[in-house]
Amino acid sequence: MTDDARPLAVFDLDGTLSDSGHRQHFLEGPRRDWSAFFAAAVDDPPLAEGISLAMRSTEECEVVYLTGRPERCRRDTLDWISGHGLPDGPLHMRRNDDRRPARRTKLEVLERLGRGREIRMLVDDDELVCDDAEAAGFTVVRARWADSSEALKDAQERQGRT
Repeated sequence: MTDDARPLAVFDLDGTLSDSGHRQHFLEGPRRDWSAFFAAAVDDPPLAEGISLAMRSTEECEVVYLTGRPERCRRDTLDWISGHGLPDGPLHMRRNDDRRPARRTKLEVLERLGRGREIRMLVDDDELVCDDAEAAGFTVVRARWADSSEALKDAQERQGRT
């Protein structure tokens, strides 16, 4: 079976594969430091449950990464993925100027991917992304293995930043 015939397993990064807890303090308070928040992503520890699921997914699926991180973080993100032994796969990121909620930007990518391929599952920690993906007919695995701060939830939903 060629790669383009295999179903897709779509994985979020922050809170799903990587533990962003150590950098969430940059989002607290009235002055959020987005540059520092994203720069610190290179030091995210891996989340064992997410990594294990991604590795098991390669048996039947092509792994695809879908993150709300801005495009300017591409090099660091690819380095993090390869540095933690994750499978190679396409990385879909938010445009640098896109501030729409993650549930909108991610659903657009899922729908685009789903036009040409079967999406076996989306694995994400953002409950609103998961809700909208399920409502659109996608199979969702809710990544509930990391703690998420209210500041991060606000960033994902209202500020269109991650």
